[in-house]
Amino acid sequence: MDSQAEPLSPGVTIAESESAPLHRHPLDGSETHLPLDAMATLGTGNNVRYRGDAKDHRDNIPPSERDPKKTGAVEAELEEDELLQWKRHIEQVKAELLEQIQGSVSDLLDKAISASAQSYPRRGRAVAGGDSPAKAKSIRIDKIEDRKVFMNRRSILDELFEINHIRTIYHMFIAALFLFIFSTLAVDYIDQGRLVLEFDLLSYAFGKLSTVLWAWLLMFTYTLAGPYHTCVLGVYPIYTVVHHQLPPASRFIIILEQIRFLMKSYSFIRENVPEVINKSKQGGSPRLPTFSSYLYFLFCPSLIYRESYPRNPYIRWNYVGMAFAQILGCLFYAYFILVRLCIPVFMNENSQPFSTRTLVLALFHSTLPGMLILLLGFFAFLHCWLNAFAEMLRFADRMFYKDWWNSTSFANYYRTWNVVVHDWLYSYVYQDFLWLSRRKSRSAAMLSVFIVSAVVHEYVFTVCFGFFYPVMFCLFAVIGVVFNFTLNDKRKSPVWNIIMWICLFIGQGVQVCLYCQEWYAQKHCPPTGKSIWELVIPRSWSCSYQQ
Repeated sequence: MDSQAEPLSPGVTIAESESAPLHRHPLDGSETHLPLDAMATLGTGNNVRYRGDAKDHRDNIPPSERDPKKTGAVEAELEEDELLQWKRHIEQVKAELLEQIQGSVSDLLDKAISASAQSYPRRGRAVAGGDSPAKAKSIRIDKIEDRKVFMNRRSILDELFEINHIRTIYHMFIAALFLFIFSTLAVDYIDQGRLVLEFDLLSYAFGKLSTVLWAWLLMFTYTLAGPYHTCVLGVYPIYTVVHHQLPPASRFIIILEQIRFLMKSYSFIRENVPEVINKSKQGGSPRLPTFSSYLYFLFCPSLIYRESYPRNPYIRWNYVGMAFAQILGCLFYAYFILVRLCIPVFMNENSQPFSTRTLVLALFHSTLPGMLILLLGFFAFLHCWLNAFAEMLRFADRMFYKDWWNSTSFANYYRTWNVVVHDWLYSYVYQDFLWLSRRKSRSAAMLSVFIVSAVVHEYVFTVCFGFFYPVMFCLFAVIGVVFNFTLNDKRKSPVWNIIMWICLFIGQGVQVCLYCQEWYAQKHCPPTGKSIWELVIPRSWSCSYQQ
């Protein structure tokens, strides 16, 4: 036997090795003898075809019947199959490897964020003497976890719009806007014989902007001079709205800014006064907040005061310009929705007496425009407006909302819809209520959050529309509480996401329907002043006029 020959595998004879088929390696092309039983296993178990199978097949064909062209085609086909099988195997290995790496990186990031949150320094958090180190550490971690932590992160829609499939939905909304414009032009041309594109509703709704500007400057000056002028912030905006008879959109600007200044003032006092008092009791000199940090806080898109926030290195002015352009587009979008879908329906509806049939028909007619207005308000304010100011101020934490559209419970929806307001309510209403009750009544603390939210929402709509109709209070303080405790986080099935969207459609339809009916009822049936009950009983329940 030649000394250079390779040794045979154990249990394989020379005769078997000579008759054993060759196995070609898919990478280097080297050929090795495999036992026939092994080749049978490979060929059947993994459904892989080898050149040995073709060789056996050719050996069974008489030499006179062999066709060189067919033989070459078979070999080429087998090589192609081998390459395809190998590519599929590599793709599977790649997918598994990426999945493992992604999971590992995600776990590492979660641990890093948790560790950084637990080690976040906070001034004035001294543990009372006598507590054990373990208890002191537990108290410190609990308090830190309850405290809002700001970090550098992007808005979800900015990340989603980088995906072509999601951006196509955005393009569909733009296309629908152009369809509204074309339909308005066509209707005006048919009715009046000329192309008319007037924005009289927008000019009316945002009227007297000079008065709005002076009122805002006065509110800002008082807030900047000191966050203790709550009497001025509480009375002056209402006086301006009522005395000057401002239109609805101008009223919304003043009242919402009033609430924003009050919430920021409370946060500034709540975050600094306890620390100053604690430092004074300990005999140390308290560290007072700087004017620059307070001024930055008044403009930054956050209601939680901090001495500093994570900042971006530069400003993307093209991003700011695009955000304001999108806000303007949303305003025109809402205008066309009201003009084409709401005003023609509710303008003449009060010519008929109030009935269940009229209410139900109007309700279902209002679901689509109501939902569109909700989405436009979310996109224009929570995404475009807040991101525009965050970009101009280089504010790095853009988590103004979360993926509320994926919610399977209203408890999660309330937490993720408006994160900016939720953080304020959680920090200064829910947590303070728990502290006052010594953490004995979480349900009562949650109920207090809904009551505060309901009262503020009803205050805004009452002052801005000029009439009292407690739709928002009932939706938040009654229906919202019921949904929060019944449709809770235990609901994980996608069916509950469908149910949540159905409830949102109906809820928005109720708001648009009832407020539009009451608006036109107030116009066509003004109060007589004979009874105080006219101020609290909805006029749409009894108003009926003839054209």
